[in-house]
Amino acid sequence: MDQIEVKRVDDAYAFLATDSNGNTARLDASSAIGGHDSGIRPMQSLLMGLGGCGGVDIVSILKKQKQSIIDFRMVIKGEREHGKEPSLWKTVSIDFYFSGEVDQDKAEKAIALSLNKYCSVAATLRAAGCSIDWTVTMN
Repeated sequence: MDQIEVKRVDDAYAFLATDSNGNTARLDASSAIGGHDSGIRPMQSLLMGLGGCGGVDIVSILKKQKQSIIDFRMVIKGEREHGKEPSLWKTVSIDFYFSGEVDQDKAEKAIALSLNKYCSVAATLRAAGCSIDWTVTMN
């Protein structure tokens, strides 16, 4: 069972999240609602989780296919529902960028497998009604 400890670290909305291995992430609210913008907003952390989850899958699949990845990054953008509480992610778009000896068809298939089959974060977002689309750019 995974365990995360989240501890308040200032007099406003900043928290330090620590996993069972001692890894940490600072969370905070925006200054617009009284936070200090000193950490990741909780809903942004969900998009980061999507990138990490998908990234691990994609790299794993491409390594098994003997693809040589020199650089791999993602730009993830999300739009939340307006005028609703809670305000869930409505749409997410991911731009994938690869360099190295990576076949574009293999990269696209790895992305599709990750986002449609293996990535639990993507499945969680879709179950809440979020649509996820993506593009691939090879350098």
